[in-house]
Amino acid sequence: MRKLLVLVVLLTVAEAAIAQSFYAIRKNRSLILVAGTGTSTYFGELSNPRDYFDAKLNINAGLQYYLTPQVSLRTELNWFTLEGSDSKASDAGRVSRNLSFKSNNYELNFVGVFNLFPNGNRYYRRPYFNVYGFGGVGILYFNPKAEYQGKSYALQPLRTEGVNYNRIGLVLPYGLGLRLKGGPNFNIAVEAGYRMTFSDYLDDVSTEYIDNTSFSNPIAAALADRRSEIGKPLNAAGKQRGNPSTNDGYLLFNAKFEYYLPFDLHDNGNGRMYSKKRSASYRYNKRGGLRR
Repeated sequence: MRKLLVLVVLLTVAEAAIAQSFYAIRKNRSLILVAGTGTSTYFGELSNPRDYFDAKLNINAGLQYYLTPQVSLRTELNWFTLEGSDSKASDAGRVSRNLSFKSNNYELNFVGVFNLFPNGNRYYRRPYFNVYGFGGVGILYFNPKAEYQGKSYALQPLRTEGVNYNRIGLVLPYGLGLRLKGGPNFNIAVEAGYRMTFSDYLDDVSTEYIDNTSFSNPIAAALADRRSEIGKPLNAAGKQRGNPSTNDGYLLFNAKFEYYLPFDLHDNGNGRMYSKKRSASYRYNKRGGLRR
């Protein structure tokens, strides 16, 4: 978050230094670079209510393009961490289950964005404040791991519940955001987006215990039922381990920087960069529009 703020300050100074040359640009900027950072919060069998305040890091970057003054398309790549532990639970049954996980995840999404207020006829004539909603589809890669005797083990290959689930899945991202115009060429946005998934194995916990003696791998047996680590007897096969009636999910909360690239996709289909020299007769008005 601190790095993002430093970047915003530096770019603001740069904007002021080159403001006059900016207004020499007579063509529109239609492609937007989006980058941000924030927190990620996991919701599932190993989550706790207070985990929202102990959220983990996420970083994202992508591109955005306006189809109309109010509607745009955006694609982003997100890296984020999810984590959960029974040891932090207030419920005694959860504590005695003694399961935990941590996962580094990657999400590629494609969303449509609807802005409450439309942009002007030029990109720098956009509102100084806007509210937007978004929704779409994404692909998630997740890989839950657990610490055992000082080492980290990927849980999916161990089949702790006897299930060979897929670590790549479909997600549906949706949420809301606030956007502020920071200068002619950039915006600052704050955004919260929930991800509905179609998997209950983001945390490697979903259904029931299987017979612990059926594991040929002693690491798999140890991580399938960890009650013995806290002096509890192992669970019988068929006893509930998770809650298969609800899938896991996660929330990403971000501060984002949006920069209008000097690139016009409407430039006779060429989409070329442009750098025309400024005519001294060009000035701008209070709303950021060009006038002679």
